[in-house]
Amino acid sequence: MTRLSDQYGAINLSQGMPDFSPPPKLIDAAMKAIKGRWNQYSVTWGDRELREAIASKAKNYNHIDADPERNITITCGSTEAVTSTVFALTNPGDRIVITDPFYENYVPDAILAECELVYVPFTRSKLEIDEEKLKDAMSTRPKLLILNTPNNPTGRVLSKQQLQLVADLCEEAKTIAITDEIYEHILYDKTQHVSLSTLGNMHERTVTVSAASKTYSVTGWRVGWAIAAEELTNALRKVHDYFTICAPAPLQHALITALNFPPSYYTQLAQTYERKRQIIMRVFDEIGIDYYRPEGAYYVLADAPKDFKDGQSYADFLLRNVGIAVLPAVALYHEEELGRQKIRVAFCKKDSTLRQVERKLRKVADTPKHALKVAPGT
Repeated sequence: MTRLSDQYGAINLSQGMPDFSPPPKLIDAAMKAIKGRWNQYSVTWGDRELREAIASKAKNYNHIDADPERNITITCGSTEAVTSTVFALTNPGDRIVITDPFYENYVPDAILAECELVYVPFTRSKLEIDEEKLKDAMSTRPKLLILNTPNNPTGRVLSKQQLQLVADLCEEAKTIAITDEIYEHILYDKTQHVSLSTLGNMHERTVTVSAASKTYSVTGWRVGWAIAAEELTNALRKVHDYFTICAPAPLQHALITALNFPPSYYTQLAQTYERKRQIIMRVFDEIGIDYYRPEGAYYVLADAPKDFKDGQSYADFLLRNVGIAVLPAVALYHEEELGRQKIRVAFCKKDSTLRQVERKLRKVADTPKHALKVAPGT
């Protein structure tokens, strides 16, 4: 969709990458690192000072105790952290439980590792995890469970009560959990982020993953991290070493600056995305598009208008006739019928970009249906 967006000169709301700059202090830190002595390999599991900063952040925000030497690995983004963990901890034929819908990389991770996928759907009007199907899935004693909260694409933030059920089921089945918490600081409506690792005995069987991409608006830097017990970390580090050697060294060093930002940075981040969320929700309300109110992350999962047969046809219409690119959400569903009517809209854009989207959508909504012409093409 990004390639098609470029082809049609559309506003790209299909991919979760900001169209605004990272914090100036972070850019300055990167430039200083590149001009300095930070252009060669770091130790494969990451810059020691960055790991120390992550350990401090994990303790203060996530309430996770982590030793920088034994429990933290710096990776090439959260995606590589999850991939390396899947390869490190599974054998061909092992089962992996994921939610439906899912972040797109989890499925190919399992396929490449020759594992069997078991899907647990988000259902009902609020897109909540189907607890009975989760119990059924966990009764097969899967090797891994991959959980993303705050969730892409649903915007759901799993509550402590829901996570406690996950923890109980993981402990009973002796399942290791990978929690992708990359949107941990982007929360709405006083929702609280809880790390699964802090519940019960899950500290010993959870790999907690996050990254700089979303929190600091540097999706192209590819610096993430995994926090896990020493035994899990040792396995993960071996695979990470041979996959990538290390994450970009100067950008690792620059991120020490970001990890030391004051609490006000994260408050302002949440307020910024709340304003952007309100713009998108307001225009959807006014033009009559049904959507699921996100509790976290920066996506809205919406239903295509009834005039369109499915989310794909609506996405095509928006791209070719309105100049807006969105993602047909069926691409993120195993059970395609659950996502057939849906689109995912990323609102991690400048306010001016979102105002332009608002004007375009209003103009289409005000145009008589018989006057709308869909451009030919596939």
